[in-house]
Amino acid sequence: MAQRPEDLVELLPAAEPFLAREADVDDPAGRRGLVLVHDLAGDFDAASAGTLAGAHLLAGLPHEVIARFDADSLVDYRARRPRMTFNADRYETFTAPEILLYAVEDDAGAPFLLLHGAEPDYSWERFVAAVGSLVERLGVTSVAALQAIPMPVPHTRPVTVTAHATRRQLIESYPVYWGEMRIPGSVSALLELRMGEAGVDAFGVAAHVPHYLAQATYPAASLTLLEHLEQLTGLRLPTESLREAADLHRTEVDAQIARSADNLAVVAALEQQYDSFTAAREGTDLLGGAGEVPSAEEIGAEFERFLADQDRRGPRD
Repeated sequence: MAQRPEDLVELLPAAEPFLAREADVDDPAGRRGLVLVHDLAGDFDAASAGTLAGAHLLAGLPHEVIARFDADSLVDYRARRPRMTFNADRYETFTAPEILLYAVEDDAGAPFLLLHGAEPDYSWERFVAAVGSLVERLGVTSVAALQAIPMPVPHTRPVTVTAHATRRQLIESYPVYWGEMRIPGSVSALLELRMGEAGVDAFGVAAHVPHYLAQATYPAASLTLLEHLEQLTGLRLPTESLREAADLHRTEVDAQIARSADNLAVVAALEQQYDSFTAAREGTDLLGGAGEVPSAEEIGAEFERFLADQDRRGPRD
């Protein structure tokens, strides 16, 4: 028997203050106006940039879990096998996947919510409906996605992003680069679509990760995601230690690239593309081959290559 959306999530006692406040609100204008940020780890998280951004927030800001989703019903364990500890002649521990909703306070003491954990493999519509119910009950008025995608960009230039939203006004300062294209779906994308249909503001930024670093970690992309999240929401977020990590990582990547003349040539060609496009567009920040915006087919092909690489790597850690 199919589960109801509400059966997929357990509200914990820490959610009660949020629920009680919203229960007393008669006028929509009186809603708390919380931001819900989500960084669900899946195929649209190149270099784990979104996941690392969320983990960085949890490491640096006060937080508590207010809801827990039934990951056992939502996650395909054989696609990304949970870790277990084996010691000598016995199994000792099992680390189950989690999908948790946190109440977090930013550096100014303002509350926001963070949905953090594995992207569901199953029951996307029921999961999104469950999140939508929490949006209504907890006083959320805007939903923000943190994602990352592989792109033909060099690590030696500033990290660029693609912005998307349910209303153009939410991302008015961001340029539009292409028209309609068909790409693989994600729970984050479906959540944004359904929020828009329900009249809830939803938006997101996808950091462009150099395609040659998409399977590694890339803290510069995580830093960029948090910087754009601040701009779009007004939240005050800690970024200094992440900035230091990005600088250190840049040094390490530079050293690795320098060991190969072929790698140096690839990066130099990407730099030329980037600089030519930036000059032609007077500072806008997405590039394509020969200084042109990538076509829908090129972007789709890049996604497909990334997803194929994910499949070839086998089960995830």
